[in-house]
Amino acid sequence: MAKNTMTLTDNRTGKEFEYNIMSGTRGPDVVDIRSFYKDSGMFTYDPGYTSTASCESKITFIDGENSELRYRGYDIAELAGKHSYLDVCYLLMRGRLPNKEESKDFDLEIRHRSFVHEGLIRIFDAFPDHAHPMATLGAAVMALSTFYKEHLNLEDEDQFKEMRRRIVAKIPTIAAMAYRNSIGVPQIYPDVDRYFTENFLYMMRAYPGGKMKNLGGGINDEIRQVEVDALDAIFTLHADHEQNASTTTVRAVGSTEAHPYVSIASGIAALWGSAHGGANEKVMDQLKLIGDVKNVPTYIAKAKDRNDPFRLMGFGHRVYKNRDPRAESLKGLQDQLRKELNLDSKLLDVAAAVEEAALADDYFKDRGLYPNIDFYSGVILTALKIPVEMFTPIFVIGRTVGWITQWSELKQDPTAKIARPRQLYTGK
Repeated sequence: MAKNTMTLTDNRTGKEFEYNIMSGTRGPDVVDIRSFYKDSGMFTYDPGYTSTASCESKITFIDGENSELRYRGYDIAELAGKHSYLDVCYLLMRGRLPNKEESKDFDLEIRHRSFVHEGLIRIFDAFPDHAHPMATLGAAVMALSTFYKEHLNLEDEDQFKEMRRRIVAKIPTIAAMAYRNSIGVPQIYPDVDRYFTENFLYMMRAYPGGKMKNLGGGINDEIRQVEVDALDAIFTLHADHEQNASTTTVRAVGSTEAHPYVSIASGIAALWGSAHGGANEKVMDQLKLIGDVKNVPTYIAKAKDRNDPFRLMGFGHRVYKNRDPRAESLKGLQDQLRKELNLDSKLLDVAAAVEEAALADDYFKDRGLYPNIDFYSGVILTALKIPVEMFTPIFVIGRTVGWITQWSELKQDPTAKIARPRQLYTGK
């Protein structure tokens, strides 16, 4: 019997099936059961794919037990707030951080690719006012495939690079236009003199003619650097997260030979769910429900009551069994913003009281229910005067680079097959 194998025994027949054990550079070993159905006539059963590796990847690594997240080997704490989001995009797509000249060239190209086709802008006229930006964002990204309908040559690396840079550059523009359409105000074109993240804030806030509206009210000609830095860090922390629901969706749709932008649109649809990217909206809804610091003990007690349907949003994570490393970065950012922006918001006071109460309670600590990225990101985006309906589109802006990098890795894998899970049939 080989050393690096696992033997499965069917106790009904005594038959044994031997499979190779594969080892990655980090993380659990994997049993290669690709021939299991052919060998045994049986399927494995794993709802939610909690014990299934669907692919081999060199992009992102997560150790949920030790609160670790790495992009291309770099710990997230080394990247968020210390390298620009565009440099992190370069890292994910190219496998290494850029030098100064590469960083400058990449930034310049992204600025000039941020404009979208005039025909795409006119599509927004067909959408009703007050439509959720995620709905119009997803539809507009799907429509991108009609403007860039050429078939990609998988052997042409330049085509791959251009396709990836194009989608990363245009998503903030489309997201800002989706927001402006939802409130019925004129669209604003990108400004090539502005960096990626500042440009997004500009396109959300500006009036025709260049004046800017602070989303909290009033005219403000300046986008403060602290705002840009904060949102840039949020984009970085959302850039990729291994084989989550939306990334798995992008890969599954990509495996059908669908257009890459159709795959990204499918990821947007998956991300919109309140159990995934929409969770930070639910966090803010819940903080508004709690309403006042004096009500926090009541809601903490409700969260601990098994017979009460109330669940504390923004705490705990499917993968992280301890602290969410992205939340750790955002916690420091939240404290910095509160000080630098002189924030004195009742909602932020409620959030701070919920956090303090939960972290001091053994019920939450014993269950590993620590604040996750959704708890802090919602609070920070509120501090930046970002409307709640734009929380998930901002997640999309950050995550697009991860999706398109995962799509590219899938397409360059000679062993990749169309996604086709099987089932345990229990019907008539």
